[in-house]
Amino acid sequence: MAAESDGQGGAPQAGHAGTVLIAERAAVLLMLALLLYGVGRVLEPFALAIALGAFIAIGTWPAREALVSRGVRPALASMVLLLVLILAVALPATLIVPDLGDQVVATVTVARNALERLSPTPPAWVTDLPLVGSGAGRLWAQLEGARGNFTEVIRPYSGAIASMLVSLGQAAAASLMQILLSLLVAAMCWTGGDRTVAQLREIAGRLGGQTGIDAVDAAGGAVRGVAWGVVGTGLIQGVLMGVGLAIAGVPGAVVLGFLAMIFSISQVLGPLIVVMWLAAAAWLYSQGSTGWAIFMVVWGLVPVSGSDNIVRPLLIQRGSAMPLGLIIIGVFGGMIAFGFLGLFVGPALLAVAHGLLQAWRQAGVPARGT
Repeated sequence: MAAESDGQGGAPQAGHAGTVLIAERAAVLLMLALLLYGVGRVLEPFALAIALGAFIAIGTWPAREALVSRGVRPALASMVLLLVLILAVALPATLIVPDLGDQVVATVTVARNALERLSPTPPAWVTDLPLVGSGAGRLWAQLEGARGNFTEVIRPYSGAIASMLVSLGQAAAASLMQILLSLLVAAMCWTGGDRTVAQLREIAGRLGGQTGIDAVDAAGGAVRGVAWGVVGTGLIQGVLMGVGLAIAGVPGAVVLGFLAMIFSISQVLGPLIVVMWLAAAAWLYSQGSTGWAIFMVVWGLVPVSGSDNIVRPLLIQRGSAMPLGLIIIGVFGGMIAFGFLGLFVGPALLAVAHGLLQAWRQAGVPARGT
């Protein structure tokens, strides 16, 4: 009878112990959720800077590895790369962005007026250019033929387009602090990147085995492909456009170079780069600077537009290619969601997702019964 009594009394005790265990686990999960929520709220103001900083670090990682392989300490290599980017990006941005909105309006007005005064037939100096004369003449005629329809189509939206460009310039100015923060994040990634990558691979390996590790590598390659093939080409085209316009004495060279970078990164607006340097050549010709107009056409055809066909494929091959449609969605979706810096972060985020999906697909599905 005593044994039976003990057996009957054990069930309530076991049930009570199970309830206590569930309550303890629920409390732990609640505390973990609150902790994650708090961490998220703390990092929220810096989320964009952290994402952009990681994007910069991944894109420039080969340069960091080249310095470290030559005996440079990671901390010193980080300082060198940070100094280079500050001189190449942050310092010019500080000088350009305060009045960028007004400069964009003035530059777009000059470019539009120059395009409207474009001669119906290409001048003789355009068609007589060696090697590129016939192509430039056909391009001139095509733009002239499409100019009327193009003007009529965009006329109802000209105000909205101008407003969007001004907003883009103002957003670039407002993003200056985020850019500086992202450079600091990139510097931290350059310094302790090896340890961070090892930890990410370890976590991914615990969660998904070799497939998880391959997914991390694929995501890094996809981000590097976007950084080099899309953003890198855009920066090169923007710099080349700005340098050529400055040499030729075209007003607003810096702003036009900035717009060329945006057009190149967006992919869809890339053809507007041709319109840009052709309008600059037309403006120079209308001012009586025929020689500089010839220079602008040659510069636009060879270094500026040629870099898109030569540099972009070479840079993309160094990383992981991503479908053009995803790049376009990432550019415009990122700009809508995150503002100016979304131009860079948007494609990078989609590149990570695309890389993870590709790694999962290539891992294969286990056969049934195994």
